[in-house]
Amino acid sequence: MTIAGGRTRPEVAADAAEDALKRVLALVGRGARPPRSLDGLTDEQVSQWKMEYDVLAALETGGHEAVPLEVSYDLNRIREAIEEHKPHIVFNMLEDFHGNVIFDQNVVAYLELLKMPYTGCNPRGLVLSRDKALTKKICTYHRIPTPKFAVYARGRKVTRVKKGLTFPLIVKSLLEDASVGISQASVVHDLEQLAKRVAFIHESVGDDAIVEEFIEGRELYMGVLGNLRLDTFPLWELDLGELPEGAPRIATERIKWNLKYQEKYKINSGLAKDVPDGVPERIARLSKRVFRLLGLSGYARLDWRMRADGRVYLLEANANPDLSRDEDLALSAEAYGLTYEALVQRIVNLGFRHCASWD
Repeated sequence: MTIAGGRTRPEVAADAAEDALKRVLALVGRGARPPRSLDGLTDEQVSQWKMEYDVLAALETGGHEAVPLEVSYDLNRIREAIEEHKPHIVFNMLEDFHGNVIFDQNVVAYLELLKMPYTGCNPRGLVLSRDKALTKKICTYHRIPTPKFAVYARGRKVTRVKKGLTFPLIVKSLLEDASVGISQASVVHDLEQLAKRVAFIHESVGDDAIVEEFIEGRELYMGVLGNLRLDTFPLWELDLGELPEGAPRIATERIKWNLKYQEKYKINSGLAKDVPDGVPERIARLSKRVFRLLGLSGYARLDWRMRADGRVYLLEANANPDLSRDEDLALSAEAYGLTYEALVQRIVNLGFRHCASWD
């Protein structure tokens, strides 16, 4: 129902909740509860809970009373903390539950059963975006360009290249993100290499393997913020610098997380430059479509590859991506005009708006 001023009742309720907001329960993973100060700590120590520290600091700067809760396998701890602290909203920073990445959607579903407002993506969006093959099936149906792919399930040896795939190919974990299990050996050129890399994913990562057509080109990211009305941030690029000759130009686990390796090969990220006319606008439109098709909410980062001729392909959709102050989403938001504190506050407000219809 629309009321005076053209706003609906849920929107007005959300505005009131945002104005009154003071108490936030922040869910963090096992071992990710940060200290109050960084004094005397090394970069390696800080990296274990950098995002959690940054978000909590931003919430407190914004005048909120933020209480961190370390969660690993016991849902009762969440309910007890809600009863004790009576938060207005839960800031969800969990990336797994009980050590399983696909259980994160169940924690959010539990919050919904409690009618507890939360930040970030809803359970349905987490399910659809977590599974890279499911994401690509949905996008392919809706004619959004993605690499050709096939899934090699655990327990089965590779005896052939599945129909429609031609070398070179890249082998990834079906469910893990943050480049887990990805190295230069992930790009394979024959059946023997394919079999070895699929076995590595099965045995070392403990997951099914998704095998994709390898798209030679540039690694581009698009941040999306919103629920129904969406904003996109400036197109961002992972600059792979001066990798050794012959090394595949892909975002490996080492490239993403090893600071010394980044410095050695001059790897960094920043605004995408010298992009063909129309490509940023096309990626922005496609990113919004993918966000809606997967039923995402809150914020996300869409990963793309662009060939030399300007053709783009969706690699994956990252719901609830890393929110560290110096990571891609926050830096692209700053280029858009949002300070880090403003970004965190927008995410809180979006959480309220998404949950306003429950009343």
